[in-house]
Amino acid sequence: MARFGDLASELNPFLKMWSLDGGGASAAGSAPADARLATVAEFGGNPGDLVMRTYTPAGLARGSALVVVLHGCTQTAASFEQSAAWTALADEHGFAVLYPEQHAGNNPKRCFNWFNPEDVARGAGEAASIRAMVGTMVAKHGLDRRRVFVTGLSAGGAMTSALLAAYPDVFAGGAIMAGLPCGAASSVPQAFESMYKGASRPAREWGDAVRDASDHGGPWPKVSVWHGGADSTVVPSNGDEIVKQWLDVHGLHGAKPTVERKGGRTRRVWTGPDGEAVVEQHVVAGMNHGVALDARRGETPGPFMLDVGVSANRDVLAFWGLAPAKAAAKAAEKDAGKPAAANASAAAEPLRPASARRPAAATPTAKPSRSGFAGRMEPEPRRSGRIDVQGVIAKALKAAGLMK
Repeated sequence: MARFGDLASELNPFLKMWSLDGGGASAAGSAPADARLATVAEFGGNPGDLVMRTYTPAGLARGSALVVVLHGCTQTAASFEQSAAWTALADEHGFAVLYPEQHAGNNPKRCFNWFNPEDVARGAGEAASIRAMVGTMVAKHGLDRRRVFVTGLSAGGAMTSALLAAYPDVFAGGAIMAGLPCGAASSVPQAFESMYKGASRPAREWGDAVRDASDHGGPWPKVSVWHGGADSTVVPSNGDEIVKQWLDVHGLHGAKPTVERKGGRTRRVWTGPDGEAVVEQHVVAGMNHGVALDARRGETPGPFMLDVGVSANRDVLAFWGLAPAKAAAKAAEKDAGKPAAANASAAAEPLRPASARRPAAATPTAKPSRSGFAGRMEPEPRRSGRIDVQGVIAKALKAAGLMK
């Protein structure tokens, strides 16, 4: 049996990265700006103390769709937009874009707090703030409330899972990229364990996590799940569990998918009784942690934005019905013979969750500490011949001062 000291030593490099005084994450309002993104100061209740960034194409017609985009840890709306280019897609296909933005006063690494129950529950915390932003966008621009979609990467992907569960009456669909299922964690130690080990549960239990998050009885959002086959930050089995969760919600557990394989990408599609695709899964072989991009189609690689010859964002738009599926397929086929850059495993700082505890010198806009999370006491490690990953991480975090 491995000694705790040995495992704690292995955890030390990223425990230092998560330390509250480690720097690197600036306070709210000091993030790099993007002239294309407007900042909306007032949007109703903001219990999660998030920042609202938006983009609306010139002359956007009333009744257009809305896409909500959630960045990953260490990122901002502007840095994510630089590579994801949702504004260009909005111009091309005619929809509005909402970028909720996290800040260091809430999480020192700018992660959305997807592992904090008080931030993902319907009507509470960050989830409620994002819901308020959606309502403001729909009302201000006359958008179609039946065509509101959400996507996110890593911590943003996990928050996407939470939003689809908490507000299935608001979101018509979602795209979860390198994320985790709704209910995968309710504390920092559980988040680590789910990310690195995966959280396997029966389909019914996963489905209940979604059904119990609201009083909604259907119809349910359609969900696109993306994961790199070589993701070492959020293990690929998490993508399988997300699929299991939403198949159960849609009443399709055990159903056989249609399978498509092109190059290193495998796509599985499950359809509902009416023949419409409601759940799809994309696994890109050899890809590390990030969003799949295709530089041949004008997309710009960057940290966690990986050029693997596949445009996840364009394919997601087609799945949602916001872009012609035939046009997307034709463009992909046209570029099939062109070589893609070999940076699928590009090394960069992993998008890992930081503790939700606030810095000692909190910014004026920082929301108050949530007693249900920061002071949570974790159970003692199980005494058995196997290593209790959760217990080990809990001890390491407490030793580092990240948990009480």
